[in-house]
Amino acid sequence: MNVAVISNTSWYLYNFRLNLMLALIKSGHNVIAIAPSDKYSGMISDAGISYQQLSISGDDINPVTALLTVAELARLLRRLKVDIVFSYTPKGNIYSGIACFGTNIKFVPNVSGLGRTFIKHSILTYIMKVMYYFIFKKASVVFFQNNDDLNKFTEMKLVKASVVERLPGSGVDLKRFITSDKFRNSDNADLVFLLIARMLWDKGVGEFVSAAKAILTLYPNVKFQLLGFVDIQNPSAITKEVINTWVEDGIVDYLGSTDDVRDYIANSDCVILPSYREGLPRSLLEAAAMSKPIITTDVPGCRDTVDDGVNGFLCKLKDADDLRDQIMKFIGLTREQKLEMGRRSREKIEHQFDENIVINRYLEFTDGI
Repeated sequence: MNVAVISNTSWYLYNFRLNLMLALIKSGHNVIAIAPSDKYSGMISDAGISYQQLSISGDDINPVTALLTVAELARLLRRLKVDIVFSYTPKGNIYSGIACFGTNIKFVPNVSGLGRTFIKHSILTYIMKVMYYFIFKKASVVFFQNNDDLNKFTEMKLVKASVVERLPGSGVDLKRFITSDKFRNSDNADLVFLLIARMLWDKGVGEFVSAAKAILTLYPNVKFQLLGFVDIQNPSAITKEVINTWVEDGIVDYLGSTDDVRDYIANSDCVILPSYREGLPRSLLEAAAMSKPIITTDVPGCRDTVDDGVNGFLCKLKDADDLRDQIMKFIGLTREQKLEMGRRSREKIEHQFDENIVINRYLEFTDGI
């Protein structure tokens, strides 16, 4: 089979779908990665995967540009004689779905969260609903990363229940993300709390900083760290100037961005993500795989990663005070209780979020055609 794997960034394909693409090749299929060009495009090619550039625009919603991109993608799929399209991210899904109409190509989108459009309702929310309804008519299967989104789409009748299926995100490579032997917690007054995400208000970074400021008045040696790139094109972006102010005020340490989060996770005691909504947050899955307790919001996607009080704690949406209380609850645990939470995190990932679960389902679909 000629299989196209499509996203709105090469970064996404390399970081989240590389092992899937390699597994498809190993199974005898021809894989073509299709995404805009960035520094990860060459890394995809270096891994032995065919790469084709597609100019998917960023956050702007220009209908003319969108139609030109869809037309370009349709021509590309025909020229490459693609049999199956696996697509990711909202624009990747919508452009791929439209490009596949009128063809015999099997279209399999993966809904990795509803994104900002469904967090802040507007006319764009309605337009996106219409687009999803349209493209899902072509889909052979629609994979959702959490049950909340799956149920929401079926209840709104945007997709038939007969074609939906939940997959645990992109899964976690359990051979790469292993239990950390660098657990820091020798003293509750010297704990390290880490947030890994793009620096967006929608990720709950503001609530994290507010909670940190309150806790530092009681535990001045506790450290709060931010790790992730500043996405200046996103409407929810936090500027570098604001982050610098937090750093100068001694509230957080900004660690920049990285292609490998493992050392940062290893050197933390607890990973936090107070996001407003997610598909399935990869940062929390990777942290849990490394036996770290986690604190996150009781919202779709995030809540899937935590059994409250077992491997971490859930906090209320957009509530810095409640986040502070959950962090304080964690601080109050004994060393052994914290270690046990970490062990339960690893167990949860092994049983529910192993990357092989995801890869095997895609192989099953592809090999069954």
